[in-house]
Amino acid sequence: MRKYIRVLTMGAVTMGLGLAITAAPIARAQETAKQDIKDAGKDTKNAAKKTGHAISKGTKTAADKTKEGTKTAAKKTEKGTKTAAKKTKNGTKKVVHKAASGTEKTADKVKDKTTPN
Repeated sequence: MRKYIRVLTMGAVTMGLGLAITAAPIARAQETAKQDIKDAGKDTKNAAKKTGHAISKGTKTAADKTKEGTKTAAKKTEKGTKTAAKKTKNGTKKVVHKAASGTEKTADKVKDKTTPN
């Protein structure tokens, strides 16, 4: 009977040892899964930060470029307006000169006809 108890005891110890050996990888797998979830959360957080910084930088660049473009457009508009004003002035002078010259010619023709004979 002692032999029988020893065999049962050894079997129980061996079985208990086997359970301990198989339980250890499960515990490690659970710990690894927890760590993987934590790492995934950190990676997501870092990705969101990087995206926010990139958007901020892009927005600032766009604002600066818009500002530069607006200044350039204003300068070109000013230059175009001055050119148009000069051309209008010169064109008006030509029209006035031609009109005065035409009026003078017409006045000379009418003058001869309006003199009493």
